[in-house]
Formats: sequence, C-alpha cells, structure tokens
Amino acid sequence: MTTVAVVYHSGYGHTERMAQAVAEGAGALLVPIDAEGNLPEGGWESLLAVDAIIMGSPTYMGSVSWQFKKFADASSKPWFSQQWKDKVFAGFTNSATMNGDKLSTLHYLFTLAMQHSGIWVGTGLMPSNAKAAQRNDVNYVGSFSGAMAQSPSDSSPAEMFPGDLETARLFGKRVAETTARFKA
Repeated sequence: MTTVAVVYHSGYGHTERMAQAVAEGAGALLVPIDAEGNLPEGGWESLLAVDAIIMGSPTYMGSVSWQFKKFADASSKPWFSQQWKDKVFAGFTNSATMNGDKLSTLHYLFTLAMQHSGIWVGTGLMPSNAKAAQRNDVNYVGSFSGAMAQSPSDSSPAEMFPGDLETARLFGKRVAETTARFKA
C-alpha cells in the first residue's frame, strides 16, 4: 500500500483547504505546520514513514511562508542522513493574485525535494487556456510543476474556486498513482 503525507503551512485557511483537497485525492495524511513553524507531535516520524511527501505553502513575498521555511531548515536533520532519499515529492501553493510569483514558491519546494534526493511529480494536467475557458475549469491558473490556486485577498477559504480545489484533488491523485508505480 502506498502512503502519502501532505505537509503544509496555511496562514489564513486557503492553503489548508487546498491541502485537504490534495490529501483527499491522494488518500494522504495531513501534517500541518503550526503558526510557530512546528510540526505536530509525531510529524517527523510520519514523514519518515511515508512513500511520498507533498509540500504546500502560501506564496508570501515571492516564496514560502517563514513557518514553512523553518520546517525546511529543520529538515536538514533527515537530509544529513538522506532519510528521505528516493521518496516521491510534489508541491502546491496559493496566493491572492493570479500570478503572485507562485512559480518561485514551487521552485523552492522543488529545490528542497532535490536536496533530499527525491523524485518530483508535476500536475500532469493540461491548462485551461482556450477562449472558452472559465475560471472554475481545472488548472485554470495553468501550472505544470505543481498545483496552484488563487484566492482573492478579501475572500474566505469557503469561497475558494471549485476548479482550483478540483485541480488540487486531481494533483493529489496523480502523486499517489505515480508513487504506486515506483513501489511496484
């Protein structure tokens, strides 16, 4: 059986909602990073035990949140002994603007995964980029390297675009399916 964990930080609840959709698609365990940048009790052990780690952070000032960065810096302990080597990795992010430099955040997550000698999985989803495209279409934001969502700054997590959440769910499903192929 393939096991997946979604480790994420959410500042206002939007990234958490996205993490829940990713976890639903992947059948994954949620490992939230708290407001102080710490994992819950047993969080590090959970990440060691799984086959895949999907990382998520809001995009703040063109990168991950400081809370996620604190987690990433603390991951130097498993890095030193290559405990996460050959795990499957993937990443997702959310920001208030359509672009918001989200790709910089995904590059950060990709680089972290590569430092851990991991195997990266992208969305595998075609973008909704035709004239007939609607905001609630799957992969409307148009990312290949990881799932992206956009939440207006004055919206609640309950108001997230259904297409972005479906993109996140399908992305989680793809990561789990890809991980299963590596385990076969």
